[in-house]
Amino acid sequence: MNANAQPTPPKSGHSICEDVELSGHIIDSLLLPKVLDEITSLGGEYQSQEIRIGHNRNDPSYVRLTVTAPTLPCLETILTAIGQHGAVPVQHHDCRLEVVDIEGAFPEGFYATTNERTEVRLNNAWIPVELQEMDCAISVDRVTRKARCVAMADVKQGEFIVVGRLGTRVFPVGRDVDQRHSFGFMNSTVSSEKPKNVTVREIAEQMRRAAHGTGKILVVAGPAVVHTGSRELLSWLIRDGFVNVLFAGNALAAHDIEQSFFGTSLGISMEHGGSTEEGHEHHLRTINRIRRLGSIRKAVDDGLLTQGIMYECIHNNVPYVLAGSIRDDGPLPDVITDTLVAQTKMRELVPGVTFCLMIATTLHSIAVGNLLPATVKTVCVDINPATVTKLADRGTFQSVGLVTDVEPFLRVLVRELGGPA
Repeated sequence: MNANAQPTPPKSGHSICEDVELSGHIIDSLLLPKVLDEITSLGGEYQSQEIRIGHNRNDPSYVRLTVTAPTLPCLETILTAIGQHGAVPVQHHDCRLEVVDIEGAFPEGFYATTNERTEVRLNNAWIPVELQEMDCAISVDRVTRKARCVAMADVKQGEFIVVGRLGTRVFPVGRDVDQRHSFGFMNSTVSSEKPKNVTVREIAEQMRRAAHGTGKILVVAGPAVVHTGSRELLSWLIRDGFVNVLFAGNALAAHDIEQSFFGTSLGISMEHGGSTEEGHEHHLRTINRIRRLGSIRKAVDDGLLTQGIMYECIHNNVPYVLAGSIRDDGPLPDVITDTLVAQTKMRELVPGVTFCLMIATTLHSIAVGNLLPATVKTVCVDINPATVTKLADRGTFQSVGLVTDVEPFLRVLVRELGGPA
C-alpha cells in the first residue's frame, strides 16, 4: 500500500484514521496483542495493511495498521496509548515545541514521559532522549540538537518543551530484550512460593555481572536491615564491591550507627534480642552525638564510628543519599530534608546504574523506581507483598518481587556471592 494513500473507512462509519507501524520483537513480547487490545478497548478499530513476521528468534517483525475512531479526540487517545507500546504514525512529523513561560511549570499539553527509551523527531531526524525517567517532560535544545527528560520543578523559563505526541516514539523494553541477560523468574511480578535459593542465585548472578562489568549496583534499603540483624551482611556487600550507590532514609543510618554505639536497634539488644534499660533513647543519643560532630564522615575520621553500613560507605567511597521525611527524629546532619534537593541528588547518581536492589522499604522503593529507566533490572525484596505490588502499580513494571524476610535473603545472597556462609 502507498504510504500516502488513505484506506477505505470501515463499514461501521468511522471516518477519522491514521496509519501506524510497529517493528522489532513485537510478537514474542506480546506488544502487538497489547496494541490491538488498546485500540478496540478505547473505542477504535484497526485494519492490517502489512505484516512481516520474523522467521528466526532474533529476526524483527513489522506491522502496519490503519487505526480508525469516531472522533478526533478518541483517535488522539488511542494513538497516545498505543504509542507507549511503540506504535508510531507512518506519516512522520517533527515534534511540536513550546517555550516555558513560567519557571517550574510545563506548557499545557506537554508530552508526559514514560520510563522506556524514547526518541523525538527534530528537523526530519530522530534524536534520543537522555536521562530517561517517567512522569517528566522532554526539553529540547534546538542548537545542540539534544533532548532530555526534565522534572517539573526543574524546568526553567525559555526552555523548549515537547507538546503532544507527534514526533515522539517509544521503544518498549520487550522488543529488545536480550534473553541471555534477563531474569529467569520474570514470568511473574511477585515470587512468593517459588524456590527462593534459585531466585536469589539468579539475583546474585545479575549483581556479579554488574560488579565485574561496566554497570553500577544501586541498593535502596530500609531500617529493617538493621532491625533484623542483617547489618553485617549489607556491610559485606558494600565492602566487597557489590554496592556502588546507597539510597536510604534517616532511620537506616540512625539505627546502623546506634548499633555501633550502643549495640541496640530501636533500643532492642542485637545480642540477646531483649529490651535494654533506657534503650528507647539510644537512637536520639546517637543522632545527637553525630549532630554535635557535624557529619557521619567526621565520626569516621575521628575514629568514633568504626563499623557498620555507613562506615563501610565512607571507608569505601560509596556515595549515598539519605532522604528525609516528616517523621524523622533529629535528623542526622547528612540527611537531606528538602525533598526536591534529595530528588536532584538521586538523579545525579542514577545514570550508569544497571541493577537496583530494593530491600524492605516501601516509600523509598517507589520513589527510586520512579527515577529509574525501564532498562535497569530491579528487584524488590519485602516481607509484605503489597510493597512489591505498589511498586509495579506505580509504573516500575520491570521490577521483580521476592516476598521474604530480609535476613535470610541477604544471608543467601552473600553466600552466593562468595561471602561468609
